[in-house]
Amino acid sequence: MTDAANKIVLITGAGGGFGRHLVRQFRAAGAQLILTDVTDRALHEVVEDAGDDLIASVAADLASKEGCDTVAEACASRGVVPDILVNNAGIAVAGQLDKIPRDRWESLMQINLLAPMRLCNLLLPDMIARGSGHIVNVSSLAGWLGSKGLSAYCASKFGLRGFGASLAADLEGTGVHVTNIYPCFSQTPILDSPQFGYEERRTIPAYLISDPADVVARMLEGVRRNRLHVFPDKYSRRIHYVTRFAPWLVPLLDRRMQAKAIEAGKTAD
Repeated sequence: MTDAANKIVLITGAGGGFGRHLVRQFRAAGAQLILTDVTDRALHEVVEDAGDDLIASVAADLASKEGCDTVAEACASRGVVPDILVNNAGIAVAGQLDKIPRDRWESLMQINLLAPMRLCNLLLPDMIARGSGHIVNVSSLAGWLGSKGLSAYCASKFGLRGFGASLAADLEGTGVHVTNIYPCFSQTPILDSPQFGYEERRTIPAYLISDPADVVARMLEGVRRNRLHVFPDKYSRRIHYVTRFAPWLVPLLDRRMQAKAIEAGKTAD
């Protein structure tokens, strides 16, 4: 069991949709916080939410190795080793791969997959030496289900799922645990991510969108119970069961979702 009370929690992407709820809920659970996002401006409001439980806020671009080094150095300079590392930072981009500018999907892969790997590489040795720690990877249902127009995003989230599962096996017996989170769509700014090559804008149907506060609450419960895989909303659980037990339904469901996304986009316009 990983209890957040009196623990030091490092949250990446702290100024984003899930990040703000992570700050509030970990603080309510009694944690102290190290927060990072790409700019001080992105961190401004969430730093206020953290109040006296803030150890440090670090502006760093996790799309680069140097940005990850900056976060690790901020911990080392304060003589702290995070008890819980939440790899929450992430971006999305939609469209057929050849329609998306290369720098966009390469940055996506850097932030969504390489940054968690780099941070783990930097922080795990001290966790292992201490004999305790917890890595939390915010993957996605897109880490289980390849979806049209999301090849780069799905690649990053499939990769993060595999990384977390393999890492958990590597860390067995060390006292360091891993939890992977697989939300479906949630009401965060990532829903407004750039789209390329579409004649009509896609919009996620409202019935598929969960409340990020609920997702984060289930995330914390999964961490507390040291669960490796957490499906935090009803649609992620349902679709996961389909991928396991009726995979032949997956293309049909994806086509239906694409059609509804186009329809919702027209309504939004």
